[in-house]
Amino acid sequence: MSGPIRPTAAFMWRHPAHALAMGFGSGLSPKAPGTVGSLWGWASWLVIQEFFSRPVQAAWIGLALLLGWWASTVTARNMRVSDPGAIVWDEIVAMWLILFLVMPTGWVGQLAAFALFRFFDAAKPGPVAWADQAFKGFGWRGGWGIMWDDLVAAFCTLLVIALWRWF
Repeated sequence: MSGPIRPTAAFMWRHPAHALAMGFGSGLSPKAPGTVGSLWGWASWLVIQEFFSRPVQAAWIGLALLLGWWASTVTARNMRVSDPGAIVWDEIVAMWLILFLVMPTGWVGQLAAFALFRFFDAAKPGPVAWADQAFKGFGWRGGWGIMWDDLVAAFCTLLVIALWRWF
């Protein structure tokens, strides 16, 4: 086995798991792929919520989480990196979960949710740092770890928003 595989469009289209994990290209951004993936998640959620009922949206998020676990596992293994930055499906699903739970809210509320999530995902304070380290590695455990820290960042985002609304 040689070193890590560089993420490219050709690599992304070699396997459906790669395309999904890399956010259909949003993870190929040379700068801040997690932010680009989060923006893609935000934009795509605005479309999803227009066409699907709340129960279908919830099922969609659950399915996306399971598919993301699989896609992250396969893509990380094939890239030979335990948590590649090009994998952004975790950010996309986390944004969907956040927006599912905070909507309806206006543009400012959505922007605040996005900014808070990016803070928790990038800075990894407290529980997010723990979650980031809890499932490192390859295989199903590592694939879950890729998704897990973003779910914890989403929870932290939702906690701050709940406290904000409370006061």
